[in-house]
Amino acid sequence: MDIKLQIVFFVSTAISILIGAIWVFTTEKRLKRFFLGKKAKDLEDTIVSLEQDIVDLKSAKASIQKEVAVINTKLKKSICGLETVRFNPFPDQGSNQSFAIGMLNEDGDGVVFSSLYSRERMSVFAKPIKNNKSEYELSAEEKEALEKAKIK
Repeated sequence: MDIKLQIVFFVSTAISILIGAIWVFTTEKRLKRFFLGKKAKDLEDTIVSLEQDIVDLKSAKASIQKEVAVINTKLKKSICGLETVRFNPFPDQGSNQSFAIGMLNEDGDGVVFSSLYSRERMSVFAKPIKNNKSEYELSAEEKEALEKAKIK
């Protein structure tokens, strides 16, 4: 029994040593492939360079986010809704030469331009719009132009 136990111990130790040697050999091979053509100093420089690139990217991202916020603020104030309505204010003469143009931003601020055309004269009006309303009385055509110009 004593010899069988020694043989089992010897075989298990030999197998353990063999497995350990294979693991060391495989790890060494992987490390050689990883560091192929590199020196430790080069690798450290590469890591430091990548770290600086990450810092630069974070800074650029913050700057871009600020710029996008400014652009979005300006965009809300720009004219986004634009509509033209042509009409004939004097049915007995002329055709649809008169018009109303509604221009609105996202907040419902803007202006409505209207023109009344007749054979004798042409009149142009501009009325400011605040929150989709005007302090001046609007014609039906001006109201229609503003309603169509609203951002949906």
